[in-house]
Amino acid sequence: MSEVLLATGAIGTDTSVPAASGVRQFWRRLRTQRAALVAAGVVALLVLVALAAPLLTALEGQDPTTYHPSLVDSARGGVPIGPLGGISGDHWLGVEPQTGRDLFARLTYGARVSLGVALAATVVQVAIGITLGVAAALGKRWVDQLLSRFTDIIVAMPLMIMSLALLAIVPSSFPRPVLVALVIGLIGWGNIARIVRAQTLTLKELDHVSAARLSGWGTWSIARRELLPGIAAPVITYAALLVPSNITVEAALSFLGVGVKPPTPSWGQMLTAADVWYQAAPQYLLLPAGALFVTVFALTVLGDGVRTALDPRAASRLRVGTGRRRESKAAEGGRA
Repeated sequence: MSEVLLATGAIGTDTSVPAASGVRQFWRRLRTQRAALVAAGVVALLVLVALAAPLLTALEGQDPTTYHPSLVDSARGGVPIGPLGGISGDHWLGVEPQTGRDLFARLTYGARVSLGVALAATVVQVAIGITLGVAAALGKRWVDQLLSRFTDIIVAMPLMIMSLALLAIVPSSFPRPVLVALVIGLIGWGNIARIVRAQTLTLKELDHVSAARLSGWGTWSIARRELLPGIAAPVITYAALLVPSNITVEAALSFLGVGVKPPTPSWGQMLTAADVWYQAAPQYLLLPAGALFVTVFALTVLGDGVRTALDPRAASRLRVGTGRRRESKAAEGGRA
């Protein structure tokens, strides 16, 4: 899907990112995309909330793990007491059914887990993908064949099923957020390795790379100085699209009960029991689901904007229909 578009778009296109002028051009192109700028603002706000979670919860005077049994009605099965799920000056978004834990605190700390796991998994995927992709492209034929077949196996593996299997057998004493990030990262690097290999195979035939080879540079010196700057654009683009995907995977694993374990809050974990309480306390379902939707949507729009800014000849997928309508109107106006 997106990795195929990136790979085909990268080949035959100068996607290198010069240090100063490249950054200025990228920022100039990104500023023309209002949707991407709004998405970047939303993402920045979410990251700020995640980083400032201890400060925000301290201002509220709550924490994500303390139980408040007096705030739930045990006679009704643990429904929060008060209007709108127990919203009050002490509990800004209400409390969790049965336990009475503060929802605002759990939501903000859950942002730290969801975003942190997704970013860490993306770093692992990018690191492995770049290493194996460059090694396959620069290695001997048998090395390329071996790494390519191994990559094909990784890509063919169903991510969710493999993650479920691995997470189920690891002892619970291992830090769960770290484990989830490692599992997602170690299984999901195949597509980025394919992109890096395809781009490296194209770049290594260029004149400046051949000149460096004739000058006596070693293989990894060429890779570090000549090839890595050239693959930066497609790698950054695909990494931006990987983050929302990894957030979704983490939420799904936590929802299924094999991801982040209580009492550590996670948006997916909060949704696990929310379907039971959506009528009595709808915010218990709507808040984590809304946070997931906004985060994934904003990161997807931002990733699309980054892709378009790095490769201006590739029209944004979010605007291609509008562009065609404008072109047709302009053509009709010209004929009139």
